[in-house]
Amino acid sequence: MQLSNTLKSGTDSEHKTFKTVELVQGLAVGQKAPMFVAVDQSGETFDLKEALKIGPVVIIFYRGQWCPICNSHLAELNENLESIYEKGAQVVAISPETSEFLKRTAKKTHAAFSLLHDEDYKIAEGFDVSFLPGLLARTMFNTVLRANLKEAHSDDSQRLPIPATFVIGQNGKVAWRHFDPDYKKRSSVADIIKALDNL
Repeated sequence: MQLSNTLKSGTDSEHKTFKTVELVQGLAVGQKAPMFVAVDQSGETFDLKEALKIGPVVIIFYRGQWCPICNSHLAELNENLESIYEKGAQVVAISPETSEFLKRTAKKTHAAFSLLHDEDYKIAEGFDVSFLPGLLARTMFNTVLRANLKEAHSDDSQRLPIPATFVIGQNGKVAWRHFDPDYKKRSSVADIIKALDNL
């Protein structure tokens, strides 16, 4: 089994090795979430540490505006935002895509919550959801789905996050997660609300 993908950087010609999907585990329930600050589609700054002072935070990692399953998932969450807000929680969705592409996601999904740019994949790495798809998958994403990963991200490595969901309690720990390497399987609103009820 291949456990890493080596990518030749187009900028410095160095060979860099990134995790394959098999090596990515995601933060476990009970682990401390890394605190982060990121900019959303409107240029506003989101600070996880400050947000947790108000209430729990639901964090969704998604692949990008080119992914129809991601768009469907985010649209479903948006339609049920009030149910989540009633539990005192905030919702943010995180992608390696830059502002221009975050705005495309917002337009496609009508997301009324923050879509955050994960610059240099630092947030995804902190949550252990970042991986490098194989060459065939990257080619398919860029040609068939027109992902333009090198253009849309902050570097040309073309890494992606597992589309995972984490509920972070006010203690800063992961209270619940949905983590599945199968990108077709996503968290449900009902499960998120149940997790918030159990805090």
